[in-house]
Amino acid sequence: MSQVQVQQAKQEQRQQQTISAQQLLVARLVELPLQQMAERIETELHDNPALEKKMADDDLEPQWDSHTESEANNDGDDFEAQREREERVDALDAALENIGRDDEDLPVYQGGHNTADEQEPAVYGEGRSFHDMLLEQVAEIELSEDDRYVMEYIIQSLDDDGLLRTPLADICEQLAIYHGIDITTQHIEDLLARLWQMDPPGIGARTLQECLLLQIERKKPSPMTQLMKTVVTDYFDAFTKKHWERIQTAMSLSDIQTEELMAELRHLNPKPGSAMGEAVGRSFQQITPDFIVDTHYDGTITMQLNNSEIPQLEISQSFADLMKDYQTNRDNLSRQQKEALLYTRQKVEAAQSFIEAVKARQATLASTMNAIIQLQKPFFLEGDEELLRPMILRDVANITGRDLSTISRVTNSKYVQTRWGTFPLKFFFTDSLVTDSGEALSTRKIKVALRRMIENENKKKPLSDDVLCDMLRQQGMPIARRTVTKYREQLGLPVARLRKG
Repeated sequence: MSQVQVQQAKQEQRQQQTISAQQLLVARLVELPLQQMAERIETELHDNPALEKKMADDDLEPQWDSHTESEANNDGDDFEAQREREERVDALDAALENIGRDDEDLPVYQGGHNTADEQEPAVYGEGRSFHDMLLEQVAEIELSEDDRYVMEYIIQSLDDDGLLRTPLADICEQLAIYHGIDITTQHIEDLLARLWQMDPPGIGARTLQECLLLQIERKKPSPMTQLMKTVVTDYFDAFTKKHWERIQTAMSLSDIQTEELMAELRHLNPKPGSAMGEAVGRSFQQITPDFIVDTHYDGTITMQLNNSEIPQLEISQSFADLMKDYQTNRDNLSRQQKEALLYTRQKVEAAQSFIEAVKARQATLASTMNAIIQLQKPFFLEGDEELLRPMILRDVANITGRDLSTISRVTNSKYVQTRWGTFPLKFFFTDSLVTDSGEALSTRKIKVALRRMIENENKKKPLSDDVLCDMLRQQGMPIARRTVTKYREQLGLPVARLRKG
């Protein structure tokens, strides 16, 4: 069979893949956090007179409680990139060190809460993310209705650092399956190019190299910007490894030129999305938890969905009675009454479909949160970040029996209130480091231990990275000294000589 015939066969098979309107509705509701879900319900109530709020106390869905079971095994190999808000120089260095180790799975929470203020109770309300700030810019440009929808979808697909790590082919597939939009990767590339023109520079880049080049291209043309572009384009591998002597020799630069070039490159921001988040400021970040988890003294853990803003729904009794009357006298209906019957039936069916979709959303959210509790039970019992075990999206998908994309939608932009603070769901996902003996250690556990050692050190004789490496090894965490240095920098902790009190 020729290559053209194979491609045609694949294309025909893909066209047969369908998704029902009900599945599409559920998929859209699942990804909405609490406040947006409440707004979506209010819109539906306004648009459909056959749908109304229940006045009685009986529940639309059962109370979702969970008594967690024993932990499941996890051989996760996701990569955990840093999320701490470092200075740009440190952020760029870390990004260069970690290049080429992007996640193979869907994006998970990268980094961790490592200070007390990061675990403080959140202020409930509505906040603005960098996604919101980008959407405001999209509203100011001319786009067709479909293109605007796709552009907004691309923005919502950006990672927290502002980079787009989801392959364009996957976005095409997601839009086709979950949103009924057929679009080519070339069309998405065209829209992505328009996103690149927005602020801050580098937003929407697919790789670190692309991110840096986009920022360079937005600078005023000069001999220095040309040198910067040459380094990132032609000597990127040497740049990531900080082989400046090799770059200096290859580009025939003087020592002064090299120093100036290094300084300019260090001003580039490898995480443009994080920069936008910092512009808004933590004091303006307001969160409403989607889940409430209670830890009891007898060792049990219960979970319930936060339905404080989600009204209970039912079919309007007047519409139900009207449809019943019409159907009873169907043979004697006039043309106008038959049209009224059709309208009534459509509204009642739409209302029932929405109620079922809300139930399915609640069940999906509950099962996902239950699985996270099961996998991270020690943390929920003790509140110790060091007890978080390595966990990736696939672990949760395996327990719930749901698609990886569904779990990704549930864990995106949702928060859980616990006895120990309020956390984003992605906080519970962490990378693992495999030792020489084959043991998988949580990188977050190593960081917590490292931070505690430095906090408890004698400030007159602070511990060097070599000593810290030996101490971690004695605690069963054998890692290289360079890894200790990297983790210390990710925690925002200076070298020993700068910690001397």
